[in-house]
Amino acid sequence: MPNLKRKTIPRDISWLSFNARVLQEAADPTVPLRERIRFLGIFSNNLDEFFRVRVATLKRMIQFGTKAKMHLETNPEEILEEIQMTVLNQQSEFNRIWEGILEELKEEKIFLVTEKDLTPEQAEYVHTLYDTEISPNVIPLMIESIPDFPNLRDKSIFLGVVMWKKESALKRKYAIIEVPTRFLDRFILLPSPDNEKHIILVEDVIRFNLPQIFSYFGFDQYQSHVFKVTRDAEIDIDNDISTSLIQKIEKGLKNRRKGKPVRFVYDKEMDPGLLEYLIRRLNLAKRDNLIPGGRIHNFRHFMDFPGEVFRQKSERRKPFDHPLLTEHRNRVTDVVLERDVLLHFPYHSFNPVINLLRESAIDPDVTAIKITAYRLANNSKVINALINAVRNGKQVTVMLELRARFDEEANLEWKERLEDEGVKVLIGIPNMKIHAKICLIRKRVENKVIHYGFVSTGNLNESTSKIYADHCLLTSNRAIMSDVNKLFNYIEHYKTGNHFLKACNTILPSPHFVRQELLKLIREEVKNAKKGKTAIIIGKMNSLSDEEIINELYEAAKEGVEIKLIIRGIFCMFTESDKFKKPVTAISIVDEYLEHARVWVFHNNGKEKVYISSADWMVRNIDHRVEASCPILDDRLKQELKDILNIQLQDNVKARVLNNELSNEYVQNEYNTPIRSQVETYNYLHSKIKHSLEVSSH
Repeated sequence: MPNLKRKTIPRDISWLSFNARVLQEAADPTVPLRERIRFLGIFSNNLDEFFRVRVATLKRMIQFGTKAKMHLETNPEEILEEIQMTVLNQQSEFNRIWEGILEELKEEKIFLVTEKDLTPEQAEYVHTLYDTEISPNVIPLMIESIPDFPNLRDKSIFLGVVMWKKESALKRKYAIIEVPTRFLDRFILLPSPDNEKHIILVEDVIRFNLPQIFSYFGFDQYQSHVFKVTRDAEIDIDNDISTSLIQKIEKGLKNRRKGKPVRFVYDKEMDPGLLEYLIRRLNLAKRDNLIPGGRIHNFRHFMDFPGEVFRQKSERRKPFDHPLLTEHRNRVTDVVLERDVLLHFPYHSFNPVINLLRESAIDPDVTAIKITAYRLANNSKVINALINAVRNGKQVTVMLELRARFDEEANLEWKERLEDEGVKVLIGIPNMKIHAKICLIRKRVENKVIHYGFVSTGNLNESTSKIYADHCLLTSNRAIMSDVNKLFNYIEHYKTGNHFLKACNTILPSPHFVRQELLKLIREEVKNAKKGKTAIIIGKMNSLSDEEIINELYEAAKEGVEIKLIIRGIFCMFTESDKFKKPVTAISIVDEYLEHARVWVFHNNGKEKVYISSADWMVRNIDHRVEASCPILDDRLKQELKDILNIQLQDNVKARVLNNELSNEYVQNEYNTPIRSQVETYNYLHSKIKHSLEVSSH
């Protein structure tokens, strides 16, 4: 049962409940086997980031004392204890699921073999492979002879090796080897018998070759076990104003590698002497989340488990072209100058976004392009189009957020490349991330300047657009584009530019202004409910944790406002109370695609207000980031968004109830047929192509 003294669910406990939903997908026998393995990888990757960021933050709060504790309803020590207990239970469930998956892989004739299982032919293959490809990347460290213990890299896994001679077992030596997964594929396909696929992990290839690696010492007995260290990932941006932001980030990235360990995960079969030695040398204590696990760690790599070993090929549906933007029709620019277009990824192809930029890059009437970039694809077609625009004489401005967590290094490299090409690169505002996903293109036609571009809920990343569910509004609407222009003016002149945000009449901008507008919209529904009128709030987002907004929603529920919430991740609101006139509907959908979109609908006495946004209802998004929440003004597109939300609210296959206990029970509703919203959304949007073709043929 929840702690009823709390007004909200602690953010970190609710996040662990979200990761439990990911684990449910890995356990679901109706999910294809390769996808279940991928969900184990996602679970592991999520948990790594949780420890790097959230657990590290809680530990800092304890370190900083009572002032920091005021920001939490429960003290950090209590939450850390709850985290430790929850994570150990989830780890146990993870191990159970993985054991089951291994059995199912065997039924499929797919075998994950270890160094002890190799046939003579495979042993020879592994020897040769080690000599030719792996050994140059292997650097053993004899840790007992090193006075200063090395900084073990976060995100890496290590082999802890114990060596001795049979006749003198007490004289043992310890060594560690970083498994070189940054340079090599973790999974190696071995020569296999007919109709079978044998896979070995790269660390097991190293294990097999330990006698060769340490031949100098003359040992004949070896034991080795995998472990990993998770470090505090927060970059301290100090307040030394004489240091540029870039230098601070570069320094922060170096310091991150030396961040304090916040978790130590190890093979529970590890030699007790080596385990004790590692814990002592890493200055760890029991409260530092010492987590025993199985033989394999860094499961995040299993997101890339080799798909070619499965007989059944991926059933993932391919994105399709928006009916208004099919290849034989007009250029994207021509369509957008005529009407708004709403793209829904990953159902719709991301190509129109790239094509819009490519067209503007060669359009002689286009004079300037401004765009924000948060997380970019590795070989970004967006960047390539922008570089092409500069080469064609356009003024290009890119707001590149250098502090996008875990993308800092990549964004520093993009900055250098863009500046080399002549792009004007903005690097943000002190103490505030630029999280808005916006683009403005300026075009001069017959002495008249027109603006067009887009506002999106997701990153301008063609890779993640295939798995992240987002909405992107392509528009030339004057009111919207005028406000996008004001947002760019604010970013460029943030020291004196607050008036640009204040002057926004259509977009709700963060910081400063979205909070008051959101509260006003919620209170308007409350007023209507009190008058006996229809009052409805629908909110879809990644996270809801802002205490002031939650309290307003509590008040709205008490007055009879119908509240329907679709929250993928963090959810700090209690939904069950006998004080609510109408029950709060709150669900979380975890499925094949990552639900990343933010959509808000307010009934507004029949004159519905529908927004797409880059912002979650969290303090950081509302008060400490630059965000864009954009109204959908076209009635057809409003209806389209509402239709998609209604499909999701009917989901009874992948939706879980967000109740007070965080028990992640699957939704049971009155619909007799199974409704899996991601499949139904695909069908709904795909049917619009057929309808469009029928209309055009008449």
